[in-house]
Amino acid sequence: MESHRPVVFVVSDSVGETAELVARAAISQFDGGQVEIRRFPMVDSLREIAEIVEQAQRQPTLIVYTLILPEMREELRRQAEARGIVAVDIMGPMLAGLQKVLQKPPRLQPGLIHRLDEDYFQRVEAVEFAVKYDDGKDPRGCLKADVVILGVSRSSKTPVSMYLAHRKVKVANIPLVPEIPLPPEVYKVADKVVGLWVDPHKLLSIREERLRAIGLRADASYANLERILKELEYAESVYRKLGCPVIDVTNKAVEETALRVLEIIKARGGTVGD
Repeated sequence: MESHRPVVFVVSDSVGETAELVARAAISQFDGGQVEIRRFPMVDSLREIAEIVEQAQRQPTLIVYTLILPEMREELRRQAEARGIVAVDIMGPMLAGLQKVLQKPPRLQPGLIHRLDEDYFQRVEAVEFAVKYDDGKDPRGCLKADVVILGVSRSSKTPVSMYLAHRKVKVANIPLVPEIPLPPEVYKVADKVVGLWVDPHKLLSIREERLRAIGLRADASYANLERILKELEYAESVYRKLGCPVIDVTNKAVEETALRVLEIIKARGGTVGD
């Protein structure tokens, strides 16, 4: 049974990151938590378009697309219109506008922006790095990272790491748990460390919601205020020992925290991507 939650379908003949970024920017102006995004990359046939539009009929859907070939754009537009589905063409108007200004036709080659695009591959490498060294999976990543993020559970380490990865920053993040010693690799790169801190009552609320989301009782020790205070006290002791900068993420969006990390990297003399 399909959900009636609003959905944005991101349809692209490449990886779809451009359309998704535009969609997320627009969603941020509303109650973003109420909208799901589904990406359909590498769409290269009219059959796939028909299947996607058919799926879109099953719940309130906005289709956002970046398709280079005119026949693909027209087919998606035609099918969406026939079914009363709102569809937004991001690439078509840009191509038409540039064609008028430059007085020459576009090359109409899907995925061209990513071919031999050094920036793109650097981003992919950084994302793969962030996934590999997420949540302390392999502390040796700290030695190769541009920045090492520390924090207790649910302090936004992973989303901040992924945001930074899309800015070509290689990030390793390590969870702070009082019963688990800090990996020795962290002490070797103390000058790369950034600590995250969050108000204990805010953290309690976040953890309770997390437990409910996965179907567990909200009174587990994970969402116990006394336990949270112990974890934060431990985190503060680690930060003092390392002498690292600390960011209070209590009321910050992931983007705000990530931009603050970028500022810290720059202040340390490091380089950051665009």
